[in-house]
Amino acid sequence: MEELCVDYVIIGSGPAGQKAAMQAAKLGKSVAIIEKDSFPGGVSLYSGTIPSKSLREAILDLTDFYKNSFYAKSMSLKKVSINDLNFRLHKVLDAQKDILLRQIEKNHIRLLHGIAQFKDSHSILVSDEEGNVLYHVSFSFCLIAAGSKPRHPVDIPFNRERIFDSTELLSIDHVPETMIVLGGGIIGAEYASFFAALGTEVTVIDKKDHLLPMLDEEIGLHLQTALSALGLKMVGGKEIEKIEAKSDCVEVLCKGGLVFSSDVLLYALGREANVAQLQIDKVGIFLNKKGYIEVNALFQTTTPHIYAAGDVIDSPALASTSMEQGRLAARHAFGEETHHFPTFYPIGIYTIPEISSCGYTEAELKSLNFRYEIGRAYYYEIARNQIVGNDPGMFKILFHADTLEILGIHIIGRSATELIHIGQVAMSFRAKIDYFIDQVFNYPTYAEGYRIAALNGCNKIKRRK
Repeated sequence: MEELCVDYVIIGSGPAGQKAAMQAAKLGKSVAIIEKDSFPGGVSLYSGTIPSKSLREAILDLTDFYKNSFYAKSMSLKKVSINDLNFRLHKVLDAQKDILLRQIEKNHIRLLHGIAQFKDSHSILVSDEEGNVLYHVSFSFCLIAAGSKPRHPVDIPFNRERIFDSTELLSIDHVPETMIVLGGGIIGAEYASFFAALGTEVTVIDKKDHLLPMLDEEIGLHLQTALSALGLKMVGGKEIEKIEAKSDCVEVLCKGGLVFSSDVLLYALGREANVAQLQIDKVGIFLNKKGYIEVNALFQTTTPHIYAAGDVIDSPALASTSMEQGRLAARHAFGEETHHFPTFYPIGIYTIPEISSCGYTEAELKSLNFRYEIGRAYYYEIARNQIVGNDPGMFKILFHADTLEILGIHIIGRSATELIHIGQVAMSFRAKIDYFIDQVFNYPTYAEGYRIAALNGCNKIKRRK
């Protein structure tokens, strides 16, 4: 057993752990990362953000998805094998893994492979899978960044053949003919759209009436229309009574007697903090009712020198927000100037078509009794969209009817997650809607949608006057 004493120990090497480690190392602190897997990167790299987004791009490219709008009458989407997708996926994962290993080595961060377990409030034991203790790590500060894992209710017969969670689905060895997705949240909606684009007949079942209910309602309706064109079917307002894996199919019985059947099923109803092996109770930390670690605004747990960030603390549980949480936690631990985590940040959802938003939704503005107006630009109005493929999409800009200040930006369509940052920067400087009218945009680009939407919104204000 090796004895180590470090300023900062981090449990988990996902986005929160990576950025916390880099920040602490840049401050001249001794840093160790404990990672249970063979390579660093965590869920984000191997079963979450990077794989799902790589899979999405591979599907769009290999099926010639965007060409279909030009040649739909004479061609159909190319058939893609699971081997084609996996080859592309592993190329990306290998490149990302190499970059991360170089960063860790360059910043003199010690990477410890093994299972972490708190011994007391200032030390951790790291063991192998057989329980042999490899390291005893003493620390001044600790960050729990162990990520999350899919929920596995005891009555769901997961078997990696017909019933999968989102992690297991990445190891599927074929493209199924039919699929049921339980859960219309981000993970369920993303994978449902991926397989629909591959030609799988997908049915999404959820308690909610429509996919992604947190979206601005108008954007959600556009998504539903686009996914329906891919053949995806949404069945809302249903509660699941029983799931049964049979030799040739999966059957889902809903309350009321309705039965659905498919080749495979993706269970995407919730995640939980991945801390079962850590024995956090030894250091006075406990999970809340939702199964996550509670922290204050500075990411401190109930034991102040032990912090938590990323998916272990629940929402927003995005790779982007986790990175910033980890960085801020490290700065606070070592007394550096810092700030509270921002309440203003973009959200990206990588369905097909993709969605990104920043700021208020229309429903939120109504509940706050704001006087607002809406500027819209549809993708069919944008020359760039005609050039690369006439895909559905829209810009929706919400702004104050009197001050013209931008209150929310919602984009659905190709490159939405890239385009949102133009609006994010404008909003951070409290720009008014006419800011976009007075700027010159490259032509032809999707970014012109901001100017078209701004003109649309301002013309409504003029007519009102």
